[in-house]
Amino acid sequence: MKNGFVKVAAATPDIRVADVEFNTQNIINAMEEAQKNGAKILVFPELCVTGYTCSDLFDHSVLLKASRKALLEIAENTNDKDMLVFVGAPLEVNGKLYNVAAAMNQGEIIGFTTKTFLPNYGEFYEMRQFTPGPQTVREITFEGKKIPFGPQILFQAEGMEELVVAAEICEDVWSPIPPSIQAALEGATVIVNCSASDETIGKDTYRRALISGQSARLISGYIYANAGEGESTTDLVFGGHNIIAENGTVLKESSRYVNEIIYSELDLQRITGERRKNTTFQPLDEETLVRVPFTVEETKTFLTRTFPKKPFVPSDEQTRAQRCEEILTIQAMGLKKRLAHTNARTAVVGISGGLDSTLALLVTARAFDMLGRDKKDIIAVTMPCFGTTDRTYQNACEMSKKVGATLIEVPIADAVNVHFRDIGHDPEDHSVTYENCQARERTQVLMDIANKTWGMVIGTGDLSELALGWATYNGDHMSMYGVNASVPKTLVRHLVKYAADDTKDEALKNVLYDVLDTPVSPELLPPKDGDIAQKTEDLVGPYELHDFFLYFMLRFGYEPSKIFRIACMTFDGEYDKETIFKWLETFCRRFFSQQFKRSCLPDGPKVGTVALSPRGDWRMPSDACVAVWMKDLEACRV
Repeated sequence: MKNGFVKVAAATPDIRVADVEFNTQNIINAMEEAQKNGAKILVFPELCVTGYTCSDLFDHSVLLKASRKALLEIAENTNDKDMLVFVGAPLEVNGKLYNVAAAMNQGEIIGFTTKTFLPNYGEFYEMRQFTPGPQTVREITFEGKKIPFGPQILFQAEGMEELVVAAEICEDVWSPIPPSIQAALEGATVIVNCSASDETIGKDTYRRALISGQSARLISGYIYANAGEGESTTDLVFGGHNIIAENGTVLKESSRYVNEIIYSELDLQRITGERRKNTTFQPLDEETLVRVPFTVEETKTFLTRTFPKKPFVPSDEQTRAQRCEEILTIQAMGLKKRLAHTNARTAVVGISGGLDSTLALLVTARAFDMLGRDKKDIIAVTMPCFGTTDRTYQNACEMSKKVGATLIEVPIADAVNVHFRDIGHDPEDHSVTYENCQARERTQVLMDIANKTWGMVIGTGDLSELALGWATYNGDHMSMYGVNASVPKTLVRHLVKYAADDTKDEALKNVLYDVLDTPVSPELLPPKDGDIAQKTEDLVGPYELHDFFLYFMLRFGYEPSKIFRIACMTFDGEYDKETIFKWLETFCRRFFSQQFKRSCLPDGPKVGTVALSPRGDWRMPSDACVAVWMKDLEACRV
């Protein structure tokens, strides 16, 4: 399971009620198909060996004997299959009938997990035939072999510490305290559920929320296999609604009313990494549950699950609009509080005509509206210099006026040239000194205007720039409140677009759309033929790649080799492997070397699950070594 991915499957076979031979053959057929597709864990529905709807036929010995024989036959067929299989069946023990999930591996039945909660309401009356499972695990003799029998058995993969599987059965997960809770707290990373949940109006929505919610609460994978067509329709209809979820996200879901096998890959590294970070998830100090070893080979899993190209940006338009509105509100609320607390008379924003400063201006205007203050006290400062183009200058001026801010123009070329003279720098030398002198001069101007007007300098730098250290230390890196500090570049664009679409001022809308169409640039080098000469993404790499790297490295702690693998898959046809490797190498190197800029960040509001504030989400030594990460990535060199 390279990179922690393990392929799993939930299968709903065709069955006939009480036709054990027919059902057994179709279970075996499904196992063959799952093996061809590389599944390492395969889950079947509740009581699928006999059919869930046998009713009082469960009292007949002939059916129970046939079921025992079937379990042996199914187990024998796992002998040449590299998987752990769970099959639902009735099992008689000491004169009592139990609803169990039989775990099978390498030709053997290695455990019987019993159903704890038997529904006996509405259309369900399981207690008519079945007995609730015991409180603890004991061994029973099944066809001459001692086998663990009871709830919450942990099936531990040999050689793969992070792969621990536990089963529960249908109603167990609907109960107030599902058995899977204890199992997860003692190490289970994957929960399987053999289920027979009938279809009624709206139940599929509830079921989906329940399974995804349980996987989120337990920070685990969850494989839910449900009974389908073939069960008796005397009173009920079963839809075969199978679900594979991971930490609150549904990875794969079957169509209802079609018996099929669904596949996906659970990310065990992501699960264990999330548990490490989440201090609310407290493993139990004392292990009380029985652990049973099983064997699967460690192989490279072929991935069918997908990863979003823009993980910070919802793909659904309606969800994206809701997210944009919420983020703008969070940003504005943060600034509103800070302006009110400091009694700042003005808010000073450096306006370049680029995306980041545009967003900062829009957020500031929204904060002033919340405060009921006149937006003329927003001081928008444009500071043209050597690299300023007419396009960005005009956009900066026009949007400032349309927002209602007070526009101030402070040309800084003369001041920067004096500074060049003072430090002995040749103006024809367009090095980093040439660039950063301009950025620091602009910051000085903004700070001093804020002092003069009893105001506050509003930072414009975004999360992506902070991750890469793409900011001039004590230049655009510094402010009095950074409203964009946890907004990545790919999301900044959508926030500005949302604001453009939302405004009724056509002139402002046109300006904002032109800003969106302008290449990202610090404009610190002289233009070429009047156009921007310095494009950030040509120098540091595409922001859509860097935001992808940033998300998976910080949110889930993925190693570079894993990020490279999923990036190559996700951006196939857009970027070749050499390009992805180059910019991932750049990202890792810069992320480590530029931490000192993040260690002294101004305050700013957190808006998402990934942030770099040294006071909250990201605390890292400024002199941490990147060698281990680079070595991991080097193994992927193409």
